Amino acid sequence: MGMNTKLTNLFRPRFIRLIVVFFVSPLAFAKAQMPSPSPADPYAPARALVAELDRIVTPNGIQETFEAALGGARQVVNVRGADRNNPILIFIHGGPGAVEMPFAWAFQRPWEDFFTVVQYDQRGAGRSFLLEDPKKIAPTLTIERYRDDAIELIELLRKRYDKRKVFLLGHSWGSIVGLSVAAKRPDLLFAYVGMGQYIDSKRGERTGYDWTMAQATADNNTQAVKELEALEPFPGEFKTIDAERKWAVHYGALFWRRQDGQFYFNLARISPDYYPAGRKAWGDGSEFTIKIVMPLLAKATFQDLQSSNVRFSCLKAGTTDSFRPRSLRRGSSVFLRLKRRSSGSKIPRT
Repeated sequence: MGMNTKLTNLFRPRFIRLIVVFFVSPLAFAKAQMPSPSPADPYAPARALVAELDRIVTPNGIQETFEAALGGARQVVNVRGADRNNPILIFIHGGPGAVEMPFAWAFQRPWEDFFTVVQYDQRGAGRSFLLEDPKKIAPTLTIERYRDDAIELIELLRKRYDKRKVFLLGHSWGSIVGLSVAAKRPDLLFAYVGMGQYIDSKRGERTGYDWTMAQATADNNTQAVKELEALEPFPGEFKTIDAERKWAVHYGALFWRRQDGQFYFNLARISPDYYPAGRKAWGDGSEFTIKIVMPLLAKATFQDLQSSNVRFSCLKAGTTDSFRPRSLRRGSSVFLRLKRRSSGSKIPRT
């Protein structure tokens, strides 16, 4: 089995399978371990349980959170793994501004047996939103700056943990950042993994719009059809993306057979890495970055990228993922002539 197959199996989207069983027996134990809920933070007891459940206890494990100055902006970095000798995997979250750190506890733990997994809240997003003046950060929110932040983070982690290279995973918006890193600095990477990979933003959004319109038409949803028709010509300069997303999400484009993602977003309430102020910053930072960065996506495309000297794996999303249509993702194999590992090779550790 080659590396690409191993990575694809490892990251296959089965991660929203939460089985959390709490055995509450002696009343004394419960009273001793669970602090009294306060009006300001009613989720503290549950968060404490998750923190203990998720604690890294292996002798050579690693579990730490720190601030790193990347491109002059302080950003929060979270590092977890069962064995610090394992290779580093950096997760570049989507959005823009859709941090993954508050949800990682629900799906990331199995990865940590094979990798030292790094989550970081990008500039102006999540907990990092609290660290810098938004007015200072706003002019720096460019694709090139996000890319260079990621490169600086890789260099920092290589030195901090004595690694030659890292694995890089970019999700949705993060796949624009990730593939940009792979194109500019392939020497830093063992491999790049694109999850919900952006290829051509305008074509992708148009294809997603057509899918949403088809669902609304088949459903005889006159309100949805009227609102969607009002967005034409779509996607334009990406200023009406949220209006299209309203109905795309309604028809299961974000989470299959669900009309919203609240079940998933609620996971942040009991994240060991996020507290009330952080959860508020998650919303504020997302609104802040989307307004600035979303128009930049109108020009984002990798159609001119012909090759990169890095191993590449593009994970397939679900058949109902209208945000990153499969037809466009399939095209990535045509124009990206990237190195692939030979069958039977092992994942490098350093």
